Amino acid sequence: MLNGQKRWLYIAVPIFFFWFFGQIDKVGISIIQTDPEFLNALGMTGDDKNAKIGLLSFVFTIAYGVSNLFWGFIIDKLGARKTAIAGLFVWTLTMIMSGFANSYEMFLISRVILGFGEGMMIPVSGKMISNWFNKRELGRAQASWLTGNYLGPATGAIVLVLVISLLHWQAAFFMLAAFNLFINIPMFIFMTRNTPEEHPRISKDELAFIRQSEDEGKEIAPSEKKSFAQDYRFWIVWFGMLVCSFLFFGISIWLPTYLIEAKGFEKEGMSSITSLSWLFALGFVLACGFLADKTRRPSLMASILFSLTAVFLTVAVFIPNPIMAGLCMGLAMGCQGGVFHLSNMLMIKYSTPETAGRAAGLIGFTNIMGGFSSYIMGWLRDLSGGDFSTSIAMLIFTAILGFGAYIFSIKREAAELHLSSLPAQKIQV
Repeated sequence: MLNGQKRWLYIAVPIFFFWFFGQIDKVGISIIQTDPEFLNALGMTGDDKNAKIGLLSFVFTIAYGVSNLFWGFIIDKLGARKTAIAGLFVWTLTMIMSGFANSYEMFLISRVILGFGEGMMIPVSGKMISNWFNKRELGRAQASWLTGNYLGPATGAIVLVLVISLLHWQAAFFMLAAFNLFINIPMFIFMTRNTPEEHPRISKDELAFIRQSEDEGKEIAPSEKKSFAQDYRFWIVWFGMLVCSFLFFGISIWLPTYLIEAKGFEKEGMSSITSLSWLFALGFVLACGFLADKTRRPSLMASILFSLTAVFLTVAVFIPNPIMAGLCMGLAMGCQGGVFHLSNMLMIKYSTPETAGRAAGLIGFTNIMGGFSSYIMGWLRDLSGGDFSTSIAMLIFTAILGFGAYIFSIKREAAELHLSSLPAQKIQV
């Protein structure tokens, strides 16, 4: 049944769980920070409580973004497999460290280390997908790991609330450490290889299909030999990802707190809407993966998603119904999940298998903006007496910037699509 399709088992499945558990590690703090016992144990109380909470995500994403640059070059030299295994061991140790933390400062340090460890996630995934999949399947291949990216937190939101309620906030971190140690690490050790040529179970026919894209790329688009850094469209994608990271982290990190403190939800209702919001993101990812391969208009799709984000956030501010406001926030977050998916597709398009690690590292660096978003939103809340209106207004303005950036690449994208269809039109004539 898997004849000629083993790349989906040996690469797509480990990467799916890589992100499934990695994202729970990363964004689980948004759930844990709503637990009063956690906040009191680590001293996150007083007038600057929200700024302290925001600082946790700030230091994480700064370390995460900066380390993406470092990991991108390492991956191109040492390979994605060894890098992933090393990073997973770091995650495991930091989860244990977080569980044993007895002060705010110790927990803060654990978030910095976790950021450095997880900084290789985007470069590892980009490199493996670039090496293992035909260019005509990039949309589906990207969706396979981005599914884990959003399904993990959707499931994790419910599981973490349950674990904290039944046990303790510390147990949540020990559980996450066990997931990495007993599931993720063995998968990368025993299932993956850096390239299909190195894998003993990949047939010659499947290898020929994977590598067919390289030959096609050289014949159809020799300009691809040009460095991605010389293509202005890559930098539009890079700026768009800065905006996307600012929006996505700002919404996702503060959404549980927003639902409880601003909209009066109980923990069960909060976890349900938070989980649904991550499922919205998953839905946008799957839809974008399909539509991008069909329409070949990812830049146009990204501009539409940024405009929808601004609309949903605006509705969330003015609509009085708490459930509808929460759903609009979730839909805005979902739109940015779609943008994230499209940006990674475009990153692979504008780079080559040899430079995919570096290109992905630059894209991953944009996550640094998520830290600023989380901290600034907390700071604005403290200034506003806990009100979210100013913070959401900032996010609306940011979404408009993302829309404006992609406008500059839509015309070029339409022209390329038109040129690619000209030979077929001539044949018909």
